[in-house]
Amino acid sequence: MRLVLLGPPAAGKGTQAERLGARYGIPRLSTGDILRAAIAAQTPVGLAAKDIMARGALVPDEVVVAIIADLIDAPDAAQGFILDGFPRTVAQAEALARLLEERGLRLDAVVELKVDEGILIRRIESRIAQMRARGETLRADDDPEVLKSRLAAYRAQTAPLVAYYRGKRQLRSVDGMQPSEQVAAAVARILSKTGKPTRAKRRAAKARTKARKRRGKSARQAGPRRPQRRKPGTRKAARRKGRRG
Repeated sequence: MRLVLLGPPAAGKGTQAERLGARYGIPRLSTGDILRAAIAAQTPVGLAAKDIMARGALVPDEVVVAIIADLIDAPDAAQGFILDGFPRTVAQAEALARLLEERGLRLDAVVELKVDEGILIRRIESRIAQMRARGETLRADDDPEVLKSRLAAYRAQTAPLVAYYRGKRQLRSVDGMQPSEQVAAAVARILSKTGKPTRAKRRAAKARTKARKRRGKSARQAGPRRPQRRKPGTRKAARRKGRRG
């Protein structure tokens, strides 16, 4: 099972990726985890990413794609993987498609978690208020303004992937505003149908079957084909002609 999870920040992709990873026994590959793992392993691309990040620059697509390639080739991804946070742009999606095609692989599905951004922001605000009331330390990303900035970046860079994958008929959408368990159940229903023929394919297959049956029926009604009889003397004339040639 090879999946891509799409959705804005705080949509619950990480939670669903962990559930799916446990269900199918495949690794979750998130962009942040990918970079940290490559840097920790001191792979050539990991070291390149480390130098770039140390300068405060964004890691270019070719470095991220190279890291993804290493992870896809790893033994634990032999049965599949879940990509969370990658691809982020249409250019990265095209690079991923080439990467998989070179290996004779394909994506089984792209699942979009659809959410209401206004409700997400209110949830963050409510969570911050509750944490402060309990005297808990806030994380750097526990900030409505940070979330708004990340949502804006998602709309500009990543949201076009929805149209991209819809055009390839790989996109499946789920209401991400449901409770986590219901979202997981909806995703499971989608994936249970992955690989099954679509309605259009079923109609085409049925039409081909009917056409074969009609041809067979017509042949039976016509009866057995009679052997063609040669005109008298044709075979001898052909032999004489061959000897003269």
